Amino acid sequence: MFSIARGELVQIFRNRLVLLTTLVLPVAFSAMFIYLRETFEKVASLGYIAALVLFFVVAIGLYTTAVTTLASRRQNLFLKRLRSTAVSDRGILSGLLLPITVITVVQVAVILIVLASAAGAPSNALLLVVAVLAAVLMMLGLALATAGVTNSPEHAQVTTLPVTIGVLGVAGWVGISGTEKLAVLKRMLPGGSATELVLNAWNGGVRVSDSLTLLGPTLAWVVVAGVLARRFFRWEPRR
Repeated sequence: MFSIARGELVQIFRNRLVLLTTLVLPVAFSAMFIYLRETFEKVASLGYIAALVLFFVVAIGLYTTAVTTLASRRQNLFLKRLRSTAVSDRGILSGLLLPITVITVVQVAVILIVLASAAGAPSNALLLVVAVLAAVLMMLGLALATAGVTNSPEHAQVTTLPVTIGVLGVAGWVGISGTEKLAVLKRMLPGGSATELVLNAWNGGVRVSDSLTLLGPTLAWVVVAGVLARRFFRWEPRR
């Protein structure tokens, strides 16, 4: 698994498009949000900025890169060749996704630390860590599911749009309007409960026990994505 991960890390830094999607765009957007935080705080809280930063990184950096990577490795028959080795299917997927996952977590940590230094620390840092990990797991699950219906790296530019736009839209909606109205709908949508969890972790004012219940919908999406991935994922090129 780790040899696969090392090879994948090398490929990330050799591919300019993947490097742009993985590193440059998420950091650029995050820097913009932090720079314009005073403007954003006029319509929402600091937790809203943290939630937007998180979902820009996990949607653009992690999710789209993971789908593109899996589609590319399937198309060039690398996935098929790996299955002829002693590494298990789970080990193959873990090795391919480990580098981008680690890069994403590090990116999020650094950017949120910068935000905390510039504008004030979160109310509950541990709860924020839980929210970040839950969002990462959800986007990894959705990436595996989306990769199952993606024929090629070029096709990934289309198949990733609904989820990317969807989770960013939900994060913005929940971040600005809160969950006083349509709470159940907002929490059931992908990214909704995770956004609220980030808001609670950063802004405070909500009991930890109440916030932890928000993990339920996010982890439910992980399960749903896992079921879809099992149903649609293919190891050989799709026709």
